Amino acid sequence: MPDATIHLHRHDLPEGVSFGPVVAIDTETMGLNPHRDRLCLVQMSGGDGQVHCVQIAPESLGGRGADCPNLKAMLSDAETVKLFHFARFDVAALRHWLGVTVQPVRCTKVAAKLVRTFTDRHGLKDLCKELLGVELSKQQQTSDWGAAELTREQLAYAASDVLYLHALWDRLEGLLRREGRLELAEACFRFLPTRGELDLLGYEDPDLFAH
Repeated sequence: MPDATIHLHRHDLPEGVSFGPVVAIDTETMGLNPHRDRLCLVQMSGGDGQVHCVQIAPESLGGRGADCPNLKAMLSDAETVKLFHFARFDVAALRHWLGVTVQPVRCTKVAAKLVRTFTDRHGLKDLCKELLGVELSKQQQTSDWGAAELTREQLAYAASDVLYLHALWDRLEGLLRREGRLELAEACFRFLPTRGELDLLGYEDPDLFAH
């Protein structure tokens, strides 16, 4: 991991935190069902080695994010691009638990699938290794993110999920331009908040676009 400074906040971003025009974001939840598995952590980086992690306490979720106005304002800010890996899940979870529509969005997983059609390896760990020469540890992926006190190892893992997204996007954007698929990718990105809404409404299985 590059030299990084990790800031842990409870319930909301502090006043005055700025990420610049593009912020890398990831979430940690209790599982992969956004209706059942609560949002526990939102981690963010402006690509400068600074990572801000907002821990969401379960009691704050009764009002669907009433206690995190700064975080919600950033997530819905039309002037700030939100960069994810597998945005489809994250935007759905943030919509369900915080009641906010996250936009505009970019997704490195969608970008990778559009241009790296020679492989089925599109996970963040694979992309970081193949495109950036970086080895990510996924040891904490299945740890208890609902714990009242997160460990240093958990926070380091959470930080690693956003620290490399800017560099990864730079590589993937170049490939999208080279293959003439950047406009197609941008159309997919615009659709992602709607895709998340469809998932929340139960149109994930069967897929609305299936035969």
